Amino acid sequence: MTGKYTGQCACGAVKFAFDTDPNFVANCHCLDCKKASGGEAATFFAIPQDDFSLIAGRPKAFHYIAASGKGLDRNFCPDCGARLFSSNLESFPGLVFVTLGSLDRPELIEPGVEMFTKRRLKWARPLDLPQFDGMPG
Repeated sequence: MTGKYTGQCACGAVKFAFDTDPNFVANCHCLDCKKASGGEAATFFAIPQDDFSLIAGRPKAFHYIAASGKGLDRNFCPDCGARLFSSNLESFPGLVFVTLGSLDRPELIEPGVEMFTKRRLKWARPLDLPQFDGMPG
C-alpha cells in the first residue's frame, strides 16, 4: 500500500491509505460513538476526503442519522464487520473520519481532545487533554 498512513479491517479484506497528518484527533464519549464502537468511547480523526484512498476491498456503508440530526455513512468490512471510517458527513463535508483502531500503526497518532465528556462513564479516567462537555467549538 502507498501512503504515509495505512489501515485495514480485522480480516484484511478492506485496506486504505492517506498522507495527511491529522490535526483533529478526538476521544469521543457521545452516545453515538459508544454505540458505534461498542466501547466507552471512540477515538477517531478527520482527514480530507480527497487524500483518502481505498486500496483493496469494498466496504459496506450504513447511513446513520446522528443525535445532531445530521447524516453520515459508517463504513465497515462486509466480511469481518470491523468499522473503519465514516464518510458523507453532512456536518463535515469534504472530510472522512477514520477510526484509530483501524490503522496499521495507531501509535503514530495521539488524541488531542476529549469531547462529550458529560457522557463519560464514571469509572473512565480523563486523559491529560483539553476536555469538552460537547462538541469543541
